[in-house]
Amino acid sequence: MPRWLRNNALAVAMFGVFFVFLALQSVFGWQSHNEELTEFGVAPLSWPAYLSTGHFAEAIFENWESEFLQMGGYVLLTAYLVQRGSAESKPEGETDRPEDDERHATAASPWPVRHGGLPLVIYRNSLALALLLIFVGSFVGHLLGGTAQYNAEQALQSGAAPVSALHFLGTSDFWFQSMQNWQSEFLAVGSLIVLSIFLRQHGSPESKPVTRAHAETGA
Repeated sequence: MPRWLRNNALAVAMFGVFFVFLALQSVFGWQSHNEELTEFGVAPLSWPAYLSTGHFAEAIFENWESEFLQMGGYVLLTAYLVQRGSAESKPEGETDRPEDDERHATAASPWPVRHGGLPLVIYRNSLALALLLIFVGSFVGHLLGGTAQYNAEQALQSGAAPVSALHFLGTSDFWFQSMQNWQSEFLAVGSLIVLSIFLRQHGSPESKPVTRAHAETGA
């Protein structure tokens, strides 16, 4: 295996699977959407045309929204809260690690750490900020795609006038779509936090070593 691929195998595998599933979602979503259009006597769309519809955008962004909310919230909560015995928790009583103190910066430390001031403040929280900003962007994408899909459905079913994104934001339909994804994401993370107290996966950094006691906290 080439060195570059070996050094980046985890990211390549994750993004590779992502693109495969995204492509499959677009194909199956296109077929499903055309079946709905046919039921209403509307001509089916081509696959490229489907990619610009609210049906596709809504399905994409409502899932991305929940994933990045989960990850951003998880990064923030693990900075302040502890779960005794969990591999997903920092050790009890620990606040910042010694390496989090900029006084321990070296020549190899990232530029914001060596610079200090506002760049350091932002950098110290940059992972959670980035994840939550992607959540906000996905939320907006879900809202706009959902509005387009809602208007398309209303036009097909009753010929109703289109509504604005602000109006759709206030509908139970929008929040039902969001909550059904949000709750499942936090259930999955909560399950991992608790299960990692008692169960192991050898070789995984998401698990404590096999020989560690259940009560020992941290990876």
